[in-house]
Amino acid sequence: MHEICSMSVLVVSATALEIEPFLSIHPDADYLITGVGLSSALYHLTKRIHQFDYDMVLQVGLAGTFNDHLKFGTAVVVQKDRFADLGIWQNQKVISVYDLGLSDPNEFPFQEGWLINNKSDKIAVNSIFANALTVNLLTDDNVYIEAMKMKFNADIESMEGAALHFICLQEKIPFLQIRGISNKVGERDKSKWNVKDAIYASNQLLSEIYQSLKK
Repeated sequence: MHEICSMSVLVVSATALEIEPFLSIHPDADYLITGVGLSSALYHLTKRIHQFDYDMVLQVGLAGTFNDHLKFGTAVVVQKDRFADLGIWQNQKVISVYDLGLSDPNEFPFQEGWLINNKSDKIAVNSIFANALTVNLLTDDNVYIEAMKMKFNADIESMEGAALHFICLQEKIPFLQIRGISNKVGERDKSKWNVKDAIYASNQLLSEIYQSLKK
């Protein structure tokens, strides 16, 4: 039995851990655990939204940051995301499918290669906003990381965010991506991460937005 609310809202996360605090407060919320990575997120989210009609999809999860100004244990709302590693890594340069002329960077739902949520600031008022990259491979290679950062001028990195943007823009479903900052991009020593506070902050923001949609 789902919570009765004014909007039909689906809450999405890659893992149960990343959504645990929210579900402890809203145990009857309609939610979906997609699994880690783009392939799983694309398949399971597409399948669910073709089974049920949703007014809004909210995604929550962890992210690494490229920039020191985004502190560990804080939550951000993603305004635009992209499939960042769709292309070639050659001569220590990131060459996208758009650079190669293999795709049109402005073919719907893309805008200059980005998947933009134009309604993010209206849904999540007074939040910290960020631009994100979605990747299939996490690495500690500083040359690669710096090249990605310089190429796209993004703030954070995840493994599923662009899937949400791509599907919801295609299906014309309002959406919001919330990320908790847990680590520096490239840092593989998890003792230097702050997963606990990142999950708490992202779930707190998720809960606030979710409750506002119920009114």
